[in-house]
Order: sequence, then C-alpha cells, then structure tokens
Amino acid sequence: MTNCLTEVLFARAREQARTLDVEFAASKTIRGPLHGVPVSFKEQYGIVGVDTTLGFTKWANDPATANADIVDQFIAAGAIIISKTNVPQTLLAFECRNPLWGRTLNPHNDDFTCGGSSGGEAALVAMDGSVIGIGSDIGGSLRIPAAYCGIYALKPGFGRVSYGGARPPVPGSEGIRTVAGPMSRSLFSSIEDLDIASRLVFGVSGLMPDIAPVPYREAKLPKVLRFGYYTSDCYVKASPACQRAVLETVDALRRQGHECIEFEVPDAPQALNIFVGLSSADGYKTMLSNLGPDPKDSSLSLSTLGPRLPRIVRAVFTWVLETLLHDSIIATTMRASRVKPFSEYMQVIVQRNEYTKKFHQEVWLKHGFDAVLAPVQALPQLPHGGCDKLSMMAVATILYNVVDLPVGCMPVIHVDPAKDQISKEWIEGPGHGSRLLENRIYHGKNAPYDPKKMQGMPVGIQVVGQKWGEEKILAMMKVIDDALGKDRGFGPASCKRSR
Repeated sequence: MTNCLTEVLFARAREQARTLDVEFAASKTIRGPLHGVPVSFKEQYGIVGVDTTLGFTKWANDPATANADIVDQFIAAGAIIISKTNVPQTLLAFECRNPLWGRTLNPHNDDFTCGGSSGGEAALVAMDGSVIGIGSDIGGSLRIPAAYCGIYALKPGFGRVSYGGARPPVPGSEGIRTVAGPMSRSLFSSIEDLDIASRLVFGVSGLMPDIAPVPYREAKLPKVLRFGYYTSDCYVKASPACQRAVLETVDALRRQGHECIEFEVPDAPQALNIFVGLSSADGYKTMLSNLGPDPKDSSLSLSTLGPRLPRIVRAVFTWVLETLLHDSIIATTMRASRVKPFSEYMQVIVQRNEYTKKFHQEVWLKHGFDAVLAPVQALPQLPHGGCDKLSMMAVATILYNVVDLPVGCMPVIHVDPAKDQISKEWIEGPGHGSRLLENRIYHGKNAPYDPKKMQGMPVGIQVVGQKWGEEKILAMMKVIDDALGKDRGFGPASCKRSR
C-alpha cells in the first residue's frame, strides 16, 4: 500500500475499454497509438465529472466540467484513464502529503517519501499500475519523484506541451512557467512509453494558443556525442551515491566512444535565489489562501519562512547566518525570500533573463555540449519529514526551470552501502556548498543520508538539453540506457527487486 491514488476511475475505465472494443470490432482500426493503454494523471489535471482538489479540502466536491487539453489528447489517442494521483499540499514540496488524501509512500521502501509534487504518479508508475503517467514540473516536480521511485520522466521546455485545463495552486504566477510531462517505467518498451507520449502531445495547441506549432521531429545524433557533467552544484554537494550515478554513466559512455567533459555549472545558487525571489513576491499569500481550514503542512515550513519574518528579524537572522555561522549561501537565499513591490519583481525577472543568457553562453556556446549530465538531487531519497528543513535541496532541479531547458530523468544505479559511504576523500574534495545544509544532511543527528537504510533504493540522473531539444534528449537517453545496459533492475516488474 502506497496511498498513491486520489480519484479511482476503474468503472469509467472499463466503460472506455468496452467502447474501444466496439469501435475496433466494427472498424478493425485502432483509435490511436494508445488504444487500450491504461494511463493516469496527476491530481491537478481536469477530468470531467471528478474533483481537482490539489489536496485542499475547500476544493473538494466541485467536479470539473471540462477535460484538460492533455487529457483530451490522450483520450483521442485511445488511452484509458484509470485514476488521478496524489500531490503535496500547494504542490510546493517534494514530499507527497496533504490533509485530504494523506501521505503517499515510496513503493520501494515505506520509510521514504515518493517525492513530489508528481509523487503519487511516480509511485503508481513504478508499481506497474499505469503505463504512462502525466505529471507537471515547476521546480523538479517530475524529476524528483521519478528519481526517488526509479522511473523515467521528461520535463519539456515551456511551449511544447499544452498545460491548459490543469489547475494551478497560484493562478497568474508566471515568473517560472509550469510544464506538463510524461513519466514511464522505461524509455523504449513495447510501446515506447516516453517517446510515444511525446509524439502525441508535442506542438498540439489547446485552450490557450501558447504552444509552438512544432510537432515531434526525428532526432539526428552525431556518431560521437559530447556530454558535459558535474557532481556538485556548489549549493549542496551531492552524496556519494548520487555522484556515483553520474560517474558510472560517464564511464559507460566513454566505453562507447563518447566524449565526457567535467565542468563547473555557472552559479547555481543564483538560480535558486531567482526562483525564491519570484515565488515569494506576494509572501505566498495567494498560495496559502487555498488552505482554508486545513493546517499548513510541515513540508512548507522552511520554504515559506522568509516572508513571515519582520524586516529587522530577517536582517539579524541573515547576519547571524553569514557572520557567525559562516553560511553566506543560505543567508543570500533567505534575503531573497520576502514580499516585493512590482518594481523589484521586474528586477528579478531581468535577473532571470540575464542568468539564462549567461548559462547559454558559458555552457552551450563555450563547450559545445550535446547534453549535460547532473545529479537530480543531493540525496537519492528523503525519509518522511525530510523536506521540512531541506527544501533548498531542490536547487539541483530548479536550476533548469529557471533557464527553461528540457530535461530527462532516468534511473542508473541502486544505493550500495559498500560503495556509497561518506569518505575522507569526499569530505576533503571540492564541490561543497552550504555548511549548515551539508552538516544537517550528512553529519547531523539522524542525518538523512544513510546508505545502509537506503540500500537498494534507486538513484537517477538528469540529462539536460538545449531549448527546443526534447527529441534529442529522448534519443540521448536511449544512448545512455544502452551504454549502461538493460539489466540494471529498472523497468516493468522491477519494483519488487528493490524492496
């Protein structure tokens, strides 16, 4: 039991299946590429006749009157919708818990969260409950749960897949754009899960005419690919397990003749500070207004702290962080987390655009990479409650929402206590970031990084491409999958092996 479902649509699914059978019997033609395939959707996607609550009790008992665009696209292709899946309260957390639907567990180990905010979707797909799941991503909400649960996912850039009809927790917040994307158990199974979903939805407009008319294009890859990689974003150093996932991928690609060049990602802490500056501009007032009578989940404690502090308290707090505790990284982030007038909000938008330009110049133009390989997060998974004080770990994924690049996520290894312990070499090596955050993660009492407790848990990587390069990302993920070998313990019917 993982408690991953919200709306259970089995009766409706059986009726859909009967309709498809009747159609096929009469025409001998399938409706589309997903004819008869069971699929599922994250709770926020509108489906006629069922609620779209996002875990808020005040939004219950208000059935949708229209389908989200991507729901209609899947139905037209013959897909059978079996359920909607759980999310964290407000969607601004990478755990999966809310007062209405409760907590979703990691399918590999009940002691860990499945991630978020598309956590219920990842748990269901990992257990073979759904062939393709549709989630969304504004700061890692596809990639983090995919990594935690050992499945594959694609976060497109904005403008490839319609998000119309999905219910946001903060309407009108567009400083960082949310995108819809697919999750699956494997890259190229019998129905080519991620690939076929992408062919279906890329470039298809819907309720809003904001999708570029760019349908799926066949990718043409050079014989020798040039990958950049890093194992720390210098906000928080990735754990030995997450570093090993990147380095074993690099070794596998080099054995196949591909180039892999280590580089330093440009100022990832600035990307997080831009994200925080934009998302906190109204003090999270709009987002938290949706709680109604519900208690605020503890996973939001740190992320919503900044705007609640009076100016003088924030000044003293950040001075202590920077001067006495010698952690300027967290101090700078806390300074960004506050209410802002519109004039200052626009300045942060300018910072976002300048950082995007800087990233393009210092990564793609300077090095000529085809893709970048990176950790999904500093930890393979978090135990329940871990997000309460460690929400800043999302910097690793937020970076690519700020610069709006397409990113694939794929599982690579499983945690091995014999290989993934904290070593002297790791402690003395480069790449360290926030002293306070790393002490809490790796050295504090009940430190969440524990390779023994995590034994057998999946560890994934991010595969990052250039803007409008989603098809190349899928093709390069296939190259990486082949280089690593298929017998890694991932894909259909694999979840039980990690228990």
